[in-house]
Amino acid sequence: MTRVRGPIVSKWRIAALAIGKMLLVLAAITGAMHSFRLLLLPQIQSVFHLDDAAASAVRRVGILLVVILAYWVVVRLIEKRAITELRLAPLGVVLGALCGAALISITTLSLFATGFYEVTVVRGLQSGLLDAAGVIVVAAMLEEVAFRGVMLRILESAWGTVPALWLSSLLFALPHLGNVADAGLAATLTTFASATLIGAFWALVFVLTRNLWVAGANHAAWNYSIMLTGLPLSGLEDWRGLAPFESRYNGPDWLTGGAFGPETSVLTMGLIVVCLVVLFHAARNRKRIIDV
Repeated sequence: MTRVRGPIVSKWRIAALAIGKMLLVLAAITGAMHSFRLLLLPQIQSVFHLDDAAASAVRRVGILLVVILAYWVVVRLIEKRAITELRLAPLGVVLGALCGAALISITTLSLFATGFYEVTVVRGLQSGLLDAAGVIVVAAMLEEVAFRGVMLRILESAWGTVPALWLSSLLFALPHLGNVADAGLAATLTTFASATLIGAFWALVFVLTRNLWVAGANHAAWNYSIMLTGLPLSGLEDWRGLAPFESRYNGPDWLTGGAFGPETSVLTMGLIVVCLVVLFHAARNRKRIIDV
């Protein structure tokens, strides 16, 4: 008769509990978000007679606040600890945003300087830029809460930082494939690889700082910097009309990123790999890496 060793059973039990907790937290956050959109938001619009622009702003801010509050409450109840990853860190947020903007700008400015990206029209400041910034900030924070605050952190408690980092990053990459659904296999694989690396980068930003606001600021500034260039943002064309510049890309997709934008450029992926090494060693030196 073969007996299953206790440690193996224990590891699977820990993993199952972690996945269950992760799904529970995600379900609670999603439920709170939809409750706000379907139940509370219509009442706010009715009472205050909001126009479309005001209603859109209230919807974005409200969703972010509800998601943050739901995360705080659910994690507090389940884990019974202080929610330190939501502590305000003004300096960290500023530095995170500057680093995010600067990093992707290395790629975009280099390719503009060498003619692979070209500005064709200078539009100047557009009226929708501030609104776009709000959308990008909220979207970035929602992704950070879901993929780093919930998935990475909870899986990390069961499997350690490295496996959790890569698993959560693979999951982060999957939704981005929809932006290149009509592209060929090569573009799809490149997008998946790039999004996974970028997801791992933001995961390590979180691991190093243990702060969702810092990771969110880095993420949002990265995205907004791309949008301002007039180039595609993660394969989306909608933002390009709001940019101060109308730009086009010339040259091979492996260099320019093609229809997905600068994020799939080999320059960006190379920079991200370097950043992953630096951030991992910094996190290891600060004892932020969890080994299980």
